Amino acid sequence: MKSRHSLIARTLGLSATFLLLHSSVPAVAGEIEKAVEYRQGVMNVFSWNMKAMGDMMKGKTEFDKGRFADHAQELSNASKFKLMNGFPEDSESDESDALAEIWMDFEDFESKYQDFGSAAQALEKVAQGGDKGSMGAALKKTGKSCKACHKKYKN
Repeated sequence: MKSRHSLIARTLGLSATFLLLHSSVPAVAGEIEKAVEYRQGVMNVFSWNMKAMGDMMKGKTEFDKGRFADHAQELSNASKFKLMNGFPEDSESDESDALAEIWMDFEDFESKYQDFGSAAQALEKVAQGGDKGSMGAALKKTGKSCKACHKKYKN
């Protein structure tokens, strides 16, 4: 009788372990999807603000130093987000343009994001001054920091 109870207990234990292991796969997949959505959302904020400022500098839209400064401030604020949280290991996705190189050289990737943050925060300060030439130069520097990352880490 004792061996039968032991067998039942082992079977139940193995069944519970099997269920836990297999039920965690969707949870992990769900967390990865959330991470991808988070990083894409932050990147959309970056893109939206960069495009608006770029369009003003290119004459595609009317230059308005107040609106430019608002976009620069939003970009600067967003650059302080902990974007690296959106790039956990194994978060490559068909829904993302992120290349595997990110995880192969994560320190460089983080460094490029910090460079972008520094450029975006400098752009915000320059934009507060209202000088269009200085704003254009700071925007160009910020754009270069975006491209440095995209060139190496974006599909």
